[in-house]
Amino acid sequence: MESQIQQTLPQPTYKAAISASAGIEAHFEHQQQQAQQRGEENLAPKPDKQVISSIIDTAFWASLRKEEGRSPKISLAFLPPEGTTQPLIFEYPLALTADILTKLAPAVERPGIHLGVWQHENELYIWGTTQIIPGFCFVLEVVEPGLLVVKHRRVDGFGKYVNVAVLKGDEVKIVDEDSINMPDCPGMLNSLLGFTNTFTHNNAVNLHVQLAVSMRAHGHGGTLLIVPSDHEGWRKSIIHPMSYPVSPAFNTLSVLMEQKVNAKDLAAWQEKLNDEIELIGGLTAVDGATIINDKHELLAFGAKISRSPGHETVRQIMVTEPIINTPAVIIPPSSDGGTRHFSAAQFVYDQHDAFALVASQDGRFTIFSWSPCDQIVLAHRVDTLLI
Repeated sequence: MESQIQQTLPQPTYKAAISASAGIEAHFEHQQQQAQQRGEENLAPKPDKQVISSIIDTAFWASLRKEEGRSPKISLAFLPPEGTTQPLIFEYPLALTADILTKLAPAVERPGIHLGVWQHENELYIWGTTQIIPGFCFVLEVVEPGLLVVKHRRVDGFGKYVNVAVLKGDEVKIVDEDSINMPDCPGMLNSLLGFTNTFTHNNAVNLHVQLAVSMRAHGHGGTLLIVPSDHEGWRKSIIHPMSYPVSPAFNTLSVLMEQKVNAKDLAAWQEKLNDEIELIGGLTAVDGATIINDKHELLAFGAKISRSPGHETVRQIMVTEPIINTPAVIIPPSSDGGTRHFSAAQFVYDQHDAFALVASQDGRFTIFSWSPCDQIVLAHRVDTLLI
């Protein structure tokens, strides 16, 4: 009966919704199977490709409309009202249409508020709003006109949602889960792909992901260098005197990350952490690189990177993107971006135990790390995972 109902859903007119739906369905199926094998409970219902394509289609056409001169920003979550806690339930369900989404958008555009979508007989409907959703819940976010992101919440509830696919006009990018198997995959990429089981509130990788989100959000572009704390060899790759060194090292982030936080104090702790992340993220907007160590201590900002004495100029980098059908390519670093990208590649080429996060003004985001396996600088383009 269920398959007959789903077959009667309206056929999408947005072609990308159809082409992306099977891959997205497979992602949720795989993730939930893995979660069940780990014994995780309270998982969200899995959407099938007909439901997925229908929700994407409606949201896409809504994104191209305007209400009082403003483009809608909406987050849709596929689950029934009983699948969440403390939902706001409309007395009468509303049809899932572009017109209704456009009219509701001003009320739900703030982060963390989702319109709940479910199905009855041959139609999808909006039942209300919620701020609490279960693990692996299908979420579709309308970011801007023509730009949609499919994502899901982590089971543990901490950190950024995991992106599954990005649709921009006719372009579809589906995240490649097999990227986790690539040699020398850095922990931050592992986490962004959603495979880090220890993504706890005070996990270092979690912190780096949040710093990346903050850097990308300010829109100025910037570089964050993360260096080892057990030696200062990295200073050979920095021009001295530095413009804005910090002495003593600013350790507020470090202190917060070392705290043992109980459930009662978690919200207050998270608010303090977010404030400090925004502070460090804001410093990356200053021309030059911001430098922190692996203990999360701020050492400098506005620093200029230089080739270390006795080292060669980096000539090649391996560029990867965790998107299906996007193979790694080896290119000159000058082909990857401007001065900011080249200097970050040079820094990692000289300092193998450091890595660099680089945000471009256009939203592109790259993680630079050294590959012991391939003896080359890896440039992981992860902006698709950060939207």
